[in-house]
Amino acid sequence: MHKNTAPTPRIDGFAYHRIDVAEGVALNAAVGGTGTPVVLLHGFPQTHLMWRHVAAELALDHTVICPDLRGYGASDKPAADTEATYAKRTMAADVVALARALGHDRFALAGHDRGALVAIRAGLDHPDAVTHLASMDVMPTPDMWEVMRGTTAAVGFHLYLMAQPPGLPERMIEASADAFFGHFLDIWTRDPAAIPDDVRAAYLKASREAVPSIVADCRASATIDLEHDTADRLAGRTLGMPVTVLQQDWGAALGFDAAARWRTWAPRLEHLTVSCGHFMAEEAPAETTKALRDLLAR
Repeated sequence: MHKNTAPTPRIDGFAYHRIDVAEGVALNAAVGGTGTPVVLLHGFPQTHLMWRHVAAELALDHTVICPDLRGYGASDKPAADTEATYAKRTMAADVVALARALGHDRFALAGHDRGALVAIRAGLDHPDAVTHLASMDVMPTPDMWEVMRGTTAAVGFHLYLMAQPPGLPERMIEASADAFFGHFLDIWTRDPAAIPDDVRAAYLKASREAVPSIVADCRASATIDLEHDTADRLAGRTLGMPVTVLQQDWGAALGFDAAARWRTWAPRLEHLTVSCGHFMAEEAPAETTKALRDLLAR
């Protein structure tokens, strides 16, 4: 393990490391605090910085580990030579290897958006390692594709775009990367002040430098991730650890019973709604932190 010069801004009080997790792949990770370990995984189109408020609070009594996922931020971005390169199974193995390199064989895990999909896969593949699991504002992959239909699926247009074969999606996004990624930072945020200018600039810079890997990550959800998750559902595999799901409060507009769908995956489920936009760790950090603390106490 060797020190890494992290991009600014940073999570105050956290040390930055670059840690090898697989052959040719190292992750950038911010680590702070002491106590039982909690790993926090960011979503799209963000980096580990999305956890800056929550991480600082949890670090008062936990060891908090905030990596950039494979393909994002300052972590390595291997070429997607196979479907497995950005499969959530592969990315989950990265997270387990990261925790072990830091001395933690067992840890709590929380993920937002894309990071939540990695967390779910880690919980399914590595149940002896993941003690508690939190998923923020995402559905398990098979459910996501099943509930997106008709005009309501327009909110997920980017998922259909990035599911296309390699070539066209990458060229289209690279041609106007800041506008593309900035669009989601704008429309998914109820409180624009929650993402200040310096953090927004960091997200946009990191995303435009990672278009091929971000597309490969999302493409995997329409291919190999869907295959893995569907096989687990057919086999009746579930998440045995305590699970908390945080979801935006869409009310009747949601159009389906998210909690009921989640219970088929997580028998020990606590399903909560949060009155904010998609980026709840930044828009409602106190509420998010409380939900995670309550989870860790279960």
